[in-house]
Amino acid sequence: MRPRLCLAAARCAGGQPADALPAAAAIEMVHAFSLVHDDLPALDDDDTRRGQPATHVRYGEAVAVLVGDALLGHAFAVCAECLNAAPEVRLAVVAELARGVAGMIAGQYLDVTADGEAVTLDQLRRLHGLKTGALIEASVVCGALVGGAHDIDPYRRLGAELGLLFQIVDDVLDDGSDEPSYVNSLGLERARELADEAHARARELLGAVPGDTGELGELADLIAHRTA
Repeated sequence: MRPRLCLAAARCAGGQPADALPAAAAIEMVHAFSLVHDDLPALDDDDTRRGQPATHVRYGEAVAVLVGDALLGHAFAVCAECLNAAPEVRLAVVAELARGVAGMIAGQYLDVTADGEAVTLDQLRRLHGLKTGALIEASVVCGALVGGAHDIDPYRRLGAELGLLFQIVDDVLDDGSDEPSYVNSLGLERARELADEAHARARELLGAVPGDTGELGELADLIAHRTA
């Protein structure tokens, strides 16, 4: 989903999606890094990932740490070296990706230090706006930058809302198995209502994005209505 958002934003901003492929690949590398590290015993301690043994189970914890580190480092190298864009655009993409990574890690910190305590709706929004939303926001903004957008604020607002929508739907699909979550804090029905509200806001925010937003709109709908 994140690479697709990057490519769609590039098209919307007037660029060629092919030019954004290195940024899209880098974003997926960062996402993969986060999954490898999330599965480690020190964090979520998951033995499987998508039906397969987690990296630390198959190759050991030390290798899993190094795999995550390598994916993160290579993501920045790909942006810096492979983007067919002006130096200032490459720098802006690297900076945006770094912002997304920093937000994701900050959100993960809030998650692991919550220690089972009850959280407010505002705290949930902040936690997930960082942990999940920061990289989704970066996906949209990086694509817009490569596409030549001069005003990235509409893309940033859209990406932030899509990140919130993605996480609420994720919580609904998991039926509150993760903690903290919107389902555990507010109940399943209220979580579904919040997802509908976030979807409506994302659709409204699309109206402020210049260019052809058809593909971005389709992805917003896909995030809202996904079943897995």
